[in-house]
Amino acid sequence: METRAPVRSPARSWRDRRLDRDHVLGLRLTLAAVAAFLVLVPFALLASLVAGSWPPLHALDVEVTGAMHRYALDNPAWTSTMNLWTEVFGPGPLRIAALALVVGLWRRGARRLAVWVVTTMVVGGLLGPLLKVLVGRHRPDLLDPVSDATGYAFPSGHALNATLAAGVLLVIFLPAVRDRSGARGALWVTALALAGVTGLSRIALGVHWTSDVLAGWLLGAAVLAATCATFAVWRDRPPGDPLRADGRDG
Repeated sequence: METRAPVRSPARSWRDRRLDRDHVLGLRLTLAAVAAFLVLVPFALLASLVAGSWPPLHALDVEVTGAMHRYALDNPAWTSTMNLWTEVFGPGPLRIAALALVVGLWRRGARRLAVWVVTTMVVGGLLGPLLKVLVGRHRPDLLDPVSDATGYAFPSGHALNATLAAGVLLVIFLPAVRDRSGARGALWVTALALAGVTGLSRIALGVHWTSDVLAGWLLGAAVLAATCATFAVWRDRPPGDPLRADGRDG
């Protein structure tokens, strides 16, 4: 007597696929949330040490700022380069570049990616000034400054926005070069240079303490992790959803 394999109903198969998708999505969201939390922990610790004027941290900040300032005074070409870099890759120009990217993504139909870019830049752009006011840390006061800046110091807005821009660069363009190791390497170097040199320029010009810049990097990484987690939830929709899983509107 011939034995037939049990036939799974379409409803059961759909439920299984939905459970698998929900499991993967839940794991991805959990990992992103844990990453955001792990980045926020050192940022919160650093903020508490700055707010409490912890002597070892203050001494380190003063020592680094003094050494960088002496080097800037002795090397005008270096100082000019840092001034140019900090202007070109400041928050304003980076936001304009992000807006141009958003327009391009929207016109191509990648509307969820466009919304993610806007959300990432806006959230970071609002958190930075808010935390500056809450912490209320003053900038270095140098006798012979080579640059100037207004407002409070912690965290560095330049370092924060450069980190956000570097993350946006990687998220948007890495998938396009996934099979080209050279292009991937160049993209990573560009992103790291954008965030790293921008932060360094603020210390080199004596307008931020080292801990301000480190805080900007950490906060930017935390914002990126959090918005990427939210984007993952939005992206992984069922096939019949009006907002399709390829990031385009249907």
